[in-house]
Amino acid sequence: MHDIIEELEKRRERARQGGGKERIARQHAKGKLSARERIELLLDPGTFEEWDMFVEHRCVDFGMDKQSIPGDGVVTGYGTINGRLIFVFSQDFTVFGGSLSESHAQKIAKIMDQAMEVGAPVIGLNDSGGARIQEGVASLAGYAEVFQRNVEASGVIPQISVIMGPCAGGAVYSPAITDFIFMVEDTSYMFVTGPDVVKTVTHEEVTLEELGGASAHTTKSGVAHNAFANDAEALLYLRRFIDFLPANNKEKPPLRPTPDRAERVELSLDTLVPDNPNKPYDMKELIEKVLDEGDFFELQPDYAANIIIGFGRMEGSTVGIVANQPMVLAGCLDIDSAIKAARFVRFCDAFNIPIVTFVDVPGFLPGSAQELGGIIKHGAKLLYAFAEATVPKVTVITRKAYGGAYDVMSSKHLRGDVSFAWPSAEIAVMGPKGAVEIIFRGDLDSDEKVTARTDEYRERFANPFIAAQRGFIDDVIMPHNTRVRVCRSLRMLKNKKLKNPWKKHGNIPL
Repeated sequence: MHDIIEELEKRRERARQGGGKERIARQHAKGKLSARERIELLLDPGTFEEWDMFVEHRCVDFGMDKQSIPGDGVVTGYGTINGRLIFVFSQDFTVFGGSLSESHAQKIAKIMDQAMEVGAPVIGLNDSGGARIQEGVASLAGYAEVFQRNVEASGVIPQISVIMGPCAGGAVYSPAITDFIFMVEDTSYMFVTGPDVVKTVTHEEVTLEELGGASAHTTKSGVAHNAFANDAEALLYLRRFIDFLPANNKEKPPLRPTPDRAERVELSLDTLVPDNPNKPYDMKELIEKVLDEGDFFELQPDYAANIIIGFGRMEGSTVGIVANQPMVLAGCLDIDSAIKAARFVRFCDAFNIPIVTFVDVPGFLPGSAQELGGIIKHGAKLLYAFAEATVPKVTVITRKAYGGAYDVMSSKHLRGDVSFAWPSAEIAVMGPKGAVEIIFRGDLDSDEKVTARTDEYRERFANPFIAAQRGFIDDVIMPHNTRVRVCRSLRMLKNKKLKNPWKKHGNIPL
C-alpha cells in the first residue's frame, strides 16, 4: 500500500509540473501565468477538484509514443467562485503548446457534460496553439465534440471564454459560441488564419496584434467583450462578473443585499438632458446613478459605443442595461450597435435577467454603407430580440425616440411591460425639422415659415403626452425619481409569467 501511495504522489507531482519548470518560467517571462496558477487565482482557495489529472494522449505517430505528459495539456475540474459552483478548464501552453488532442478534447467535453447535468456555468481559459497536427482528423473530431456541447449548452448554462494566449484556426469557434469572450492585452490573440497565411494568400502584411489582438477584437470586430491588462486582472474581474449571472436557465440571478435604498432620488438627473435637443450628454451618468451603488459592469465599451450594454443591480437583483449613447453618433442605431445589443438581450432573456432600456435615439444611421451592409436585416435582429424576450422589460425614454428606432428600443408595442418617459421626451416619426420639410414642402418659402412650422411641430409632437394619451407610455416621470419608479416596476414584475407560442425555434434574421 505504501508503494502505491508513493507512486500516486509521484504521478501527481509530475502532472502538476506540466511541461516542466523551464517552460513555466518561459510562460512567466511572457507575463503569463501557468494553467494551474490561473485556476488558483480564479476559484475560491482550496475548492478546486481536479478531474482526469492522469489522462494521456494515445497517439503513436511521428514519435508521439515517446512523448507523453499526464493531463495532456489541459487542467479540468470544478470549484467555487464566491461560494457558487463553477466548472473550469485551463489549457496548458507548456504541454505541447496547449494543442488540442483527442484526449484533451474528451477532458473538456467531460466537464461540460457534468456542468449541464448539475446546472453550473463553464469557464474556459484558452491558451492553445490549436489542433495537435500529429493526431490529424482525431484532433479535428475533438474540436467538433466540444463545439457540439457549446451549442447544446447555449441558453442552458452560462459559458465564458477567457483568451489568455493564442487561439487560432478551428479553436476560435468554441469561444465564438460561448456567451462572453474576455481577452488579455498584448498576450492573447484570436484569428482563423494567421499572418503568414494571410500574406501568402492576399499578400497583406499584418501583425499578430493587428490581425487578432485584444485591441482588434474589442474595438473593430466586436468578437470580444472586454480586454484586461494582464492575467491577474482578467481573472479578478471574471470573479466579479460571474456574480451577476445565474447558475443556469432555471434559476434567477443571485441576490446581493445592498444598503442603497430603492427610494433614493437623484436630483442631479433633472438637469442631465440639455435644453438644446442637439447637444449630447453622457448616458452612463444616468445608468450609474440609477443602479445600486453605481456598480455597472459594462460590456464592449469600445465597440459600437453608440449603444451601451452591461449588468448592474437594482434592489440587489441583476438587471441587464441597454441604452443609447448620445455622445456617439447622436445615439443612432447602426449595424454594429444592433448586433451588439441583440445578442445581449437574448442572453438576458435566456437567463431570466430583467432588461432596463434607456432610450435617446434619433433613428437608424443613414447612408449607403449602412444600407448595403444590411442595416435592414441587422436592425431587425434587435427588434426580434426585444419582441421575443419574455423577461421583465422596463423602458425609460429620456429624450428622442424617433421613427422605427422608437419601436425597436423595447417599446410597449414589443411587449414592453412598463414604459416611462421623462418630460424632455420627444416621441415622433422623425425630428421636427425633417418632418416640417416633408409635411409643408410647398409652403416653406422663407426662413420665418420654416422656424414657425418647426416650432409648431415641436410643440405638438416633441413631448411625451401624445404617446401617453394613447397608453403607449405608462407615466411621465421626473428624472430624479427614475430609480424609485424602475425599482417599483421590477418588484411588481418579479413573478411575471409570459410564454411564446410553441416552436422548435424561431428564424432570427442572421
